[in-house]
Amino acid sequence: MTIALTRTVAAPPSRTDGFVERRQLRRLGLRKSVPFARMLGVLVVLGLWAAGAHFGWLDERKLSAPWTVLETGWDLLVNGSLAANVSASLQRAGIGLGIGVLVGTTLALIAGLSRFGESLVDGPIQVKRAIPSLGLIPLMILWLGIGESFKIVLITLGVVITMYIQTHASLTTIDQRLVELSEVQRVSRATFIRKVVVPGSLPGFFLGLRLSVTGAWLALIVVESVNAIDGLGKMMQNAQNYGQADVILVGLAVYGTFGLLSDGVIRLVERKVLSWRRTIAG
Repeated sequence: MTIALTRTVAAPPSRTDGFVERRQLRRLGLRKSVPFARMLGVLVVLGLWAAGAHFGWLDERKLSAPWTVLETGWDLLVNGSLAANVSASLQRAGIGLGIGVLVGTTLALIAGLSRFGESLVDGPIQVKRAIPSLGLIPLMILWLGIGESFKIVLITLGVVITMYIQTHASLTTIDQRLVELSEVQRVSRATFIRKVVVPGSLPGFFLGLRLSVTGAWLALIVVESVNAIDGLGKMMQNAQNYGQADVILVGLAVYGTFGLLSDGVIRLVERKVLSWRRTIAG
């Protein structure tokens, strides 16, 4: 019995004007971002809230209608109480955030650039990370009293941990080949830090900064409920005592607005500073 072997030869690609015809690429990444697209989810939530209030699905004693919250917010703004409380909260959050970013980033650089520094810094930071900052309130009051100091210290501690974790993670995941290339090129230590370490740590730094801003607002609302005389947290606590759901929602709306605006500003700065980096997000 004879078996005939046949060989299939692939047809040559068609040519047009001397160029090989290529199939259209299928785009797998994210499409081009649309300005203010992140507001879509917020608008959907507001729409559902308004619909629930309009059709009577929500108990206004527990969740006031959006228009009631706007009216209450305007009244608080006109009589000056909202502006005074916002100013006090911004001052506390700003001081705690500024000190925390500076200390957290410095500790991350010390631990990320030196094994000796890492052995000294990383252990205590990891221990503190396992202890909730808000659980330190009784001890901070015992040490610092019930004034402004313990509030700012608690905000600072939370920011320090967040900035350290994110920045240190970026430093320790810099590609080893870049380090070896710098050594082969006999780059100085200062140039290595400026050209390799700083750019490599920036993504983690900005991520830590975004998380730190959010964490500062979260800590603020708690510490301001402890013997504070002003601030958004104090305003909301007083409203809770009197069953004023609309005032509480005004405070939450202010927190959310500041959080969204600050995150947007940091994203914008990050996009400008890291314009050299190509990612799936664009």
